[in-house]
Amino acid sequence: MAAKGLARAMIVITTISAAVMELLDTTIVNVALNQMAGSLGATIEDVAWVVTSYAIANVIIIPMTGFLGDYFGRKTYYLGSILLFGISSYFCGASHGLWELVFWRFIQGVGGGALLSTSQAILFDAFEPKDRPIASGIFGMGIILGPTLGPALGGYIVEHFTWQDIFFVNIPICIAATILTILYIERKEGEGQKKDKIIIDYPGIFLLTLGIGSLQYVLEKGESDDWFESRTIVILSLSAVVGLVGFVWRELTTEHPVVDLKIFRYKVFGLSTIFTFVAGLGLFTSVFVYPVMVQRINGFTPLETGLSLIAPTMLGVILFPVIGRRMAAGDSPLPYMAIGILIFVFFGFYSGTATPEMGKWDFFPMQVCRVLGVAMLQMPLINQAVAGLQQREYPAGIALTNMIRQLGGAFGIALANNYVTNAAAQHRSDLMANMAMDNPLFVQRLNGSIANFASKTGDYFGATKMAYAQLEGLVAKQAYYLAYLDTYRVVSLFFIAIFPLLLLLRTKKKTKEEIAAAAKAAADSH
Repeated sequence: MAAKGLARAMIVITTISAAVMELLDTTIVNVALNQMAGSLGATIEDVAWVVTSYAIANVIIIPMTGFLGDYFGRKTYYLGSILLFGISSYFCGASHGLWELVFWRFIQGVGGGALLSTSQAILFDAFEPKDRPIASGIFGMGIILGPTLGPALGGYIVEHFTWQDIFFVNIPICIAATILTILYIERKEGEGQKKDKIIIDYPGIFLLTLGIGSLQYVLEKGESDDWFESRTIVILSLSAVVGLVGFVWRELTTEHPVVDLKIFRYKVFGLSTIFTFVAGLGLFTSVFVYPVMVQRINGFTPLETGLSLIAPTMLGVILFPVIGRRMAAGDSPLPYMAIGILIFVFFGFYSGTATPEMGKWDFFPMQVCRVLGVAMLQMPLINQAVAGLQQREYPAGIALTNMIRQLGGAFGIALANNYVTNAAAQHRSDLMANMAMDNPLFVQRLNGSIANFASKTGDYFGATKMAYAQLEGLVAKQAYYLAYLDTYRVVSLFFIAIFPLLLLLRTKKKTKEEIAAAAKAAADSH
């Protein structure tokens, strides 16, 4: 039954706060990676696990939220997830080592994965059917604002307090959300009373966790551990194959799968997942690379980095409801997808022209392109994914779509880390080739630096060493910057590769009943 008056207002506040908190935590750490690396004595490449462990947990838990909500009861599961998120947030902030932090970020992701999907379902039920487009619009605003506010809030906290406080800030929100959930969110009839009838697919859960976890470790650490020269990489590669192949076999043969993979028999859905994977890769990779690049090379503070993302992203707040209304009116998602892909291709190559001297407003046009590409892809992709499914299969289809988007993001971050390491080494080698005494420009630059240091220290020998060290630092900085720019171009190549696949997609005009059913499924399975 739909809520009224104050009760509905409290439900809106509770669900939006919980969802924004979960989304905010996907991006709030991005601007603090440099500070974390320095504090924990880790490299940027290793500290990226703080981001990917959260994403991996989301990938594992998102397709299981419907099942877990049925098993425990939606209110109980939601309340437990809020508490788990708050407790793990405390331990993230209290961590003294990198891998301790990574572990608690994973646990935080387990709790957070339920907040987004369950929040939307609870909010949807609080409105009458005729008012549910309003609920979708409210939640859509939260989906945009969460990732947008993350870098800005994270930047402010890191600049004025410590990086640990980006986790502690969740605790009062969790306490408030817990109290409001107990007071205002009602249990549905029969909620949590189906345990005896529900068969838990323990092997499927184990194989999914084993496969995804092992694969992500291989992608993250393969380069630094010299790939298959490392016994650990070999073992975990085999674990990834066994886990993922075993998971697919299990889910296709059991009568009670935790994730219904049989819907991949639909050609349109199977092809749509390719687009979803690449869209997730582009979204997460671009948001991950930008803060690291501008802080490491352009000299942005964490707060400046966050603020530089807010203005362009606000355009998405305006655009998302417009696209949502067009999808609800029955528009084909294919034209929107085509435009979104082309914009992302342009964004990648345009971003590849950036320079170390650019200020935060110089990046504004590039970030506008990113936001437009995301807006034109995300909602149409969900509609496209369920276009060929039966209505009873919508929840499974949308849950899988969200899982694959998160998986694409985790893969993209791992790819970016490995690619930047390799590309920076190659660029450094190419740049060092110019540091030869037969290069008059190098000799002129070197002599000028030596003279500058010698005039300050009076020590010619020491000045020479300082000049070489300075030039070495400049080369390393330039090598990394070129590597980051190359990463944007590589992301564009993925979008170029999938563009021809649009020709293989077909969508039929949906009836009003099918559109309404898809919207309900999106709310229940986000």
